[in-house]
Amino acid sequence: MAANLAVGTVILTASALLVIRDWRWTIGIFALQYVGVMVLVQLNWPLGMALVKLVVGWMAGAALGLTQVGPAGAGHEESSWPSTRLFRILSAGLIILVVFFLSPKVAFWLPGVALSQVYGGFGLIGLGLLQIGMTARPLRVVIGLLTILAGFEILYAAVELSVLVAGLLAAVNLMLALVGSYLLNTSTEPAS
Repeated sequence: MAANLAVGTVILTASALLVIRDWRWTIGIFALQYVGVMVLVQLNWPLGMALVKLVVGWMAGAALGLTQVGPAGAGHEESSWPSTRLFRILSAGLIILVVFFLSPKVAFWLPGVALSQVYGGFGLIGLGLLQIGMTARPLRVVIGLLTILAGFEILYAAVELSVLVAGLLAAVNLMLALVGSYLLNTSTEPAS
């Protein structure tokens, strides 16, 4: 039951990240997404190692959110036409349909991976790819990349139980967030 709730959480949050334009809501939804990732990873990993995913995701969100606070982040709300939001919702729905129809076939070829992990992992990968394909804004691109990586981590957690790999993936997440924060800072600073 918890796994199904986590799948719903990651799918809904990844879909909401496509539609929501306010950076404050984006960071909050991104943090909620990592709660679902932690639950899906915890199906194969001990709770302590799964909590690493949650903490790293929240740290990445905090690093990205801190670059938006203050005068530099004041004008970062994006405006969009209602048709743009409708297109994003329909595109996310198409990705979700493809994931839910293909995941049982893929789960057959991945022994040891629960069907809920396949749903969640491929859902995050597909919606993250859609996110980076629909925008050129640094915050959106970095969140899309972190979403793709979270989907990969869900699938990889079912295959490999290694503290070293968990640490390496955590370092990759944090480095990606720090690079994104740097890019956000350089894109908002006035040219001198």
